[in-house]
Order: sequence, then C-alpha cells, then structure tokens
Amino acid sequence: MLQVDPKAFRTAPTAPEQPQRDQATSQDSLLAFRALIRRQLPYIVLTVIACVGLASAYCMTAEKKYTSTAALIIDSRKTQMLNQQSTSSPMGVDTPLDSATVDSQVEILKSDKVGLAVIKDLDLIHNPEFVSKDSSWLSSVLGLFFERTPPSEQSLTRLVLMQLQRNLAVKRKALSYVIEVSYKSRDPELSAHIANAVAEAYFVDALEAKYQASKRAASWLQDRLKELRAQASAADRAVADYKAKNNIVDTGGRLLTEQQLAETNSALTIARAQTAEAQARYDRLSSILNDENRDVNDLFKDIATVTDSLRNDVITRLRQQYLDLSAREADWSKRYGPQHLAVVNIRNQMREIRKSITDELRRIGESYKSDLEIARAREASVQASLKSTIDQSNDTNQAQIVLRDLDSNAQSARALADNFLQLYMLSVQQQSFPMTDARLITDASPPLTASDPKTLVIILGAIMGGCLLGFAVGWTRDALDQVVRTRDDAEALLGVSCLAVTPRIGASDATKLSRGSFPVRMLRASGRMLGIGRERSSVNAIDVLPTNASEGAVGRPGSLLIADDIMRYVQDSPFSRFTEAVRSIKVAADIAFMDHKTRVIGFTSALPNEGKTTISASFAQILALAGNKVVLVDADIRNPSVTRALAPTATQGLLDVVLGKIDLDSAILKDPETQLAFLPTVVPSRVAQSSEFLSSSGMAKTMEALREKYDWIVVDLSPLTPVIDVRATSRLIDAYVLVIEWGRTDRDAIVQALKDAPMLHDQIIGSVLNKANVDVLNRYDSYRGNYYYKNYYSRYGYVD
Repeated sequence: MLQVDPKAFRTAPTAPEQPQRDQATSQDSLLAFRALIRRQLPYIVLTVIACVGLASAYCMTAEKKYTSTAALIIDSRKTQMLNQQSTSSPMGVDTPLDSATVDSQVEILKSDKVGLAVIKDLDLIHNPEFVSKDSSWLSSVLGLFFERTPPSEQSLTRLVLMQLQRNLAVKRKALSYVIEVSYKSRDPELSAHIANAVAEAYFVDALEAKYQASKRAASWLQDRLKELRAQASAADRAVADYKAKNNIVDTGGRLLTEQQLAETNSALTIARAQTAEAQARYDRLSSILNDENRDVNDLFKDIATVTDSLRNDVITRLRQQYLDLSAREADWSKRYGPQHLAVVNIRNQMREIRKSITDELRRIGESYKSDLEIARAREASVQASLKSTIDQSNDTNQAQIVLRDLDSNAQSARALADNFLQLYMLSVQQQSFPMTDARLITDASPPLTASDPKTLVIILGAIMGGCLLGFAVGWTRDALDQVVRTRDDAEALLGVSCLAVTPRIGASDATKLSRGSFPVRMLRASGRMLGIGRERSSVNAIDVLPTNASEGAVGRPGSLLIADDIMRYVQDSPFSRFTEAVRSIKVAADIAFMDHKTRVIGFTSALPNEGKTTISASFAQILALAGNKVVLVDADIRNPSVTRALAPTATQGLLDVVLGKIDLDSAILKDPETQLAFLPTVVPSRVAQSSEFLSSSGMAKTMEALREKYDWIVVDLSPLTPVIDVRATSRLIDAYVLVIEWGRTDRDAIVQALKDAPMLHDQIIGSVLNKANVDVLNRYDSYRGNYYYKNYYSRYGYVD
C-alpha cells in the first residue's frame, strides 16, 4: 500500500502566527460580535418585532394617568438666629446640610405617618378612586359561593395607604436641597390636592417632631449634665492621685526622668569619645615601642606623632643630644675611621641615649594606659547610670500610659459636660420657639396632559430590550448549535484541512442543463474531434469532455447506465460551483499523491445520508474527464448506493470477484465517453460479515489487481458510525476523505466516530463540507459566504 503524508494537510499555526492568535484584541471581539449578529439576525429581528408589538399593545390599552408635582426646599437659614449660640455653628454661620439629611427627609415624606395624615385631611377612604366596588366577573362568581364581609375601617385605611404610597413619588432634584413630591392619579385635580396635602402634612409633622424632641432633650440633658459634671470631677481627682502615687513630676511640661535620660545620654557620648581617644593614643605608642629594630630616623618621626612626646623636655633634650652625637660620629668616622676608639664610644653613647628615649616613652605609655583605664571606668559608670535611668524611664512610661488615659478621660468628661450644657441651653430655646427647616417653593397644580403611559419611552425601551433579548436568544442558539457550518469548524474539529465546501444540489439543479441540449452536444462533439478525452495534460479537457455516457450506451455490454441526474451533475454542469468544489478535492489529492503511480482514495462519513456517494462519484468523473484511468469501487456492502445510481441493472460485481466466481474484467462497467470504470456491488441478500469480507485476502488481491490497471481507485465506503466496515479497509486505502453534511452533522457524532476508528486518523487528508446552503452560509462565514453570495464565479464564466 502506498504511503501518503496527511500531515501536509494538517492545520497548525506557524511560529510567528501563534502569539498573535493568543492575543485577544478588541478588533477580534468586534468581529466575533458581528459574526454572531449575522448568523442569528432573523431571530434577533423577530424578537425585536415581538417586543415592539407587545409594547404597542400595552400603550394602546393602558389607562391614562396624570401627575402633579409640588416642590419644597430644605433650608436651615431660618434657624440661624437660634443656632448662633450653638457650639456647632460658631460665629453665627450655618452648618450646611449633608446628602444623608436630605435623603432622610425624602423617606419621611414617604412614611406612613405623613400618608395617614393626608388620608385623614382629604377623607380619602371615601374617595371612589381609592375605594371602588369590585364588579369583575370573578368577584361575582365568588360572591355566589362565599359570603363577603365588608372590611373594617382599619383595614380600609391600610389599603388606601398602600395605594397612596404606590402612586406617590418623592425624589431629590439632582444634588440640590429641593425635594419634589409627585402624585399620579386618574383625576388631575385629585393629584394636585394630594401632592399639596403631602407637603403640608410633612411641615406639620416636622414642627411637632421638633417640639417633642426639644422637650424630651431638655429633660434628658438636665439629668445627664449632672452626671457628667460628677464624672469630670472624679476624673480630675484620679489624675492627681495617680501622679502622686507614681512620683510623676513635671518640669516645664517635661518629665524629670526624660530630662535625666537626655543628660545621661550626652555624658555617655562624651565618655565614649574620651575612651576612644585614650585607646588611640595608647595603641599608637605601643606600636612604636614594640618595634625595636626600627631605624633611628623613623623612630624620631613616629615619636613626633605622639603629642605628649613633643611636650616632654626629657625626650626633646635626649633627641637633641642624639642628633649631635650622630653628626659627630659621622664626622669622626670620616677622619679616623669607623673602628676608632673615640667613634666606638660615641656609638655607645648614642645607644644609651636611644635606650633612655625608649624608657621615657614607656613611662608615657604607662600614663596613657592609666588614662585609658580611667576613661573606660568613666564610660562604664555612665553606661550603668544610663541603664538605671532607662529602667526608671520605662517604669515612668508605663505609668504615663495609664496617666494619659486618665487625663484623656478627664478632658473628655469636661468637654462632654460643656457640650451638654450648651445643648441644654439650645434645647430650652428651641422648645419655646420651634421652626421647620423646610418651606414650599412650588404648589402643585392640575396637569393638562397625561403622564402615563409614556409611549415613546416604552417603544424605545422595547426596541432596546428586544435587541438585548434577541441577542441573548441568538447567543443561546449559537451556543447550543453543535453542527459543523464553516471550514474553520471542520478544521478545528478534525485537525486537517477542509478541502471543499460543496453547495446543495437537487434534481432541479441536475436538470438545468439538459443532456440533449445543443450547446452541450457541440461541446462533446468538439471534444471528440480534438481528441482531448484521453490527454492528461490538457487543462481544457475538463470543460469540454462529454458529460453522459448513457447516450448511445444503452444495450451495450459492460457500459454504465447512469440513472440518477445528480450523479452526472459534474458532466452536465462543468461551470457550476459544485463542480469547481470537486475540482478542489482533486487538486488536494494530486498534492497528496504527487509521486505515486497508483492512488487509492476512500470517501466516508460519520453518519448516513451525508452525500459521500455523490462526492465520490463526482470526484471519479472529474478524474476521468481529466484523462486519467479511473475506477470507482462501491465498497459500501451494506448499502451499495453508488451501484443503485450508476448501474441499477448490474447482476455481478465486487463480491463475485472477491469470491472468485468471475474475473475482474467481467465485473467492471465502463462509460464509453468518459472511460470511467465502475466496479459495482451486487448484494442479493443482506451480508452480515461485511467487515470480514473487506479485510479478506481476496479483497486485498482484488485491490492489487486494480492498482496494476488504473491510475486512480476511488472507493465509496460505508459510514463510520452505523457499521465498522471502514476500519477493515485501513490497509487497502491510501488516504481517506471525510464527507460532512453542512449544518446537520453533530460534532460529537464526528468525534465519537473517529474515536472508534483510531487507525484512520493519520490517513485522513481532509474533509468536505457537503450540501451547504449558500444563502445561510453567508451568515456563518463572512468571507467564504460572500464568495458564493456575490457570484464571483460569474467573472470567469461559471454558472449554476
């Protein structure tokens, strides 16, 4: 069996493309959104139309209502005269109201207390709009079976209050202090009365609430003020007692321990500096004394770096004597020689002087050592004193924590007592002179036009809601759509290239070009006269070869009788989209079998009725029209549909050849015009062991015999899911093409079919999307859909 490299048709992104694919851009999101709308546009439009229709029906049947609005403002300037002495408003300046205060007033206006006051003032429990008899047919029927008792006055009042609050709207106007009170009613006069009554009831309630609050506050503040004064005095006494108990003394606002700690820390710094200085002097002098082999000149240089040696008269005198003797020794050595007795004596004197200098330095060193020990002792003493002061400060700090807490409590108690005294004085004043912070700025008047229903708003809302709902419906449909509709779907699912998208054709399409029409006859005749039918290298042969072998072949032994018009569609319509798509399959097959002498290609599908038979027969005819030696083998033993379409009267075929009943040449039928050979399958009864038959040695020999005789062997196989016959052909077939019905075959069915036949994975060179609806394809694949939709074929003379 020839080996085909199907990896050439695998759809894997190249290295530079992969990072770009991983990056989700806003443009990709917009394109995906647009594609979704294109696919589901009919359903989105229907949803919008339904929503607009429902909204229009509501607008036409809804009851008209009128809305009256009264406006009031929350103004605290009225109480400025009383607030001038308040600690919260110094210098007579009002504290501005915050947003929460205004919102609280809005809730008060909508409260039950205000509503009940309005009901009482306007006697709404006897108003027909609030209390109307239920005259519906349901109430009449229920009244026949159940005795209805009239509601109590309390229940009736609650019902009226619920209706009043349902039609009442209170809102703040933007971020101002203005509050609008609106009421909606069927009667414009009643709506104005109720809106004004709500505002008036709010003013009365505010005045009463202030008076009662001031009265209660004055009584409570008086009692509380006595308690706070007692608490402040007790807190002050606690602070004084705690200071005396813990020896906490202040010196000019600063604790005594803190002052001692600062002074001790400064003394420690000075002691450490003195210790370091003494240590440095001692170390320097020790290094000079430890180096006994040092040159005299270097010794004098180092001695000059010791401060005390410069001020030492003994060292200065000895150094001078040593220098004089050194000069004399040099002079006498030149006169009398270095070994003269006088020169030797001078040298001995110089040695004694050097020893005397060293002894004097050692004495200075002992003095430095003593100073160092004194400095260290002083530093240790200061360090101990600092530690003691720190411990004492820590204890004082711990006490300070409690002291600060006590002092804070005392200050808080005094401040609270002062505040309560001011509040008490203010509450007494307000009790005698209560005022409300709100005033009416606009009276409600009867409206001239109805406010409900808002037709324009409802229609626009219905349109927007319909768009959103339609998009949701479309997205749901798109998410639940598990069929294959585009090349990208097929390639992503199978991992191989989609070789072609063939449009749906039917009997009406197949008969558009009559096989007996004059133009077709002229094409066939010119093809025979030019001898193009058997030339493989002639490109134009694809367009001018004869399209039907049934003419003149009836009654001829071994000839084909094509009974189905669809099976000869590529012959009758060589310029159609379908035929061009089949040619693209041929190009892919030529690439896959580029270096092979004989090619065996099988056509299968996941489910029945996906069009694999039509595709395989059309593919074989395209190869034959190109001048190739082609044989079409019907290997669908369970359902030999190719045989029923091309040779319905055949009496022997593939089974007889494999079983050795007849030879191969006797079973093959041939189209005299296209020279397409066909090996039918004639099944007199149902064959149960069809897979064993296809995997038998006789079948292998038959295929080998076909390889020797033909350039192409096109095999129509059974579907993958219903039967297992295709799995038995993996050693007979070089490559497979999987036919998928567009918009019908479920993805799970394809995945499961290939999962059950793992031996076919590496032999599938591509897939074919068959029976595509060109009009619907435009919505799912914008590029390839427009490719069909805009009739780009017509530029090159192609027609359907």
